[in-house]
Amino acid sequence: MKHVLLVEDEAALVTVLEDRLRAEGFEVTATGSGDEGEQLARGGVFDLVVLDWMLPGRSGLEICRNLRAAGANVPILMLTARGELADRVSGLRVGADDYLTKPFEMAELLARIEALLRRAPGAPPLAPLSFADVRIDPAAGEVQRGDARVDLSGRELELLVYMVRHAGEVLSREQLLSDVWDYARPPRTRTVDVHVALLRRKLEADPRRPRHFRTVHGIGYRFVP
Repeated sequence: MKHVLLVEDEAALVTVLEDRLRAEGFEVTATGSGDEGEQLARGGVFDLVVLDWMLPGRSGLEICRNLRAAGANVPILMLTARGELADRVSGLRVGADDYLTKPFEMAELLARIEALLRRAPGAPPLAPLSFADVRIDPAAGEVQRGDARVDLSGRELELLVYMVRHAGEVLSREQLLSDVWDYARPPRTRTVDVHVALLRRKLEADPRRPRHFRTVHGIGYRFVP
């Protein structure tokens, strides 16, 4: 039984989520306090954290940042009422693995939870990769640009490795959601665009005129070494 930590202060939503997650076979620990949520996440053994952005006490953004700084690698799904691209990018930059904007359908929440939980540790390590002045060691989870280390979230690293290994191919958003996010039925979401924007910001010399992470309008993206 997978154990989910739910950090959410909307009592009605907590009740709905707890009931549905338990009906789906999950063990659930819930709190409406940001401070208590971080303490639980640090001290407990959870398979997944569902974390609201706006919380009393400590914000979800701060909790996520602190957990990653402390070395926690538990998958984090962030819930947010904020719909602006910059806000979603902020959550992903501090280490969230995925985000879901309220209001959302329960089926989409469950699909995202299942996709995060299916990410399999212990898969055969991939060989090192490189392009331009970027070197990627997937096995160690490390990326270097020139002499500097580049900090990527787990999902950013997965997307980067996938795109580099499929260099030259036109990759649709649906294909990336299926192969990188492991969605059986890819939902309508801009998470691919957000993650590509983050890779451009961290790895392109000029993110506004990307050389490597090219947009294929109306379809998706193409990686050019």
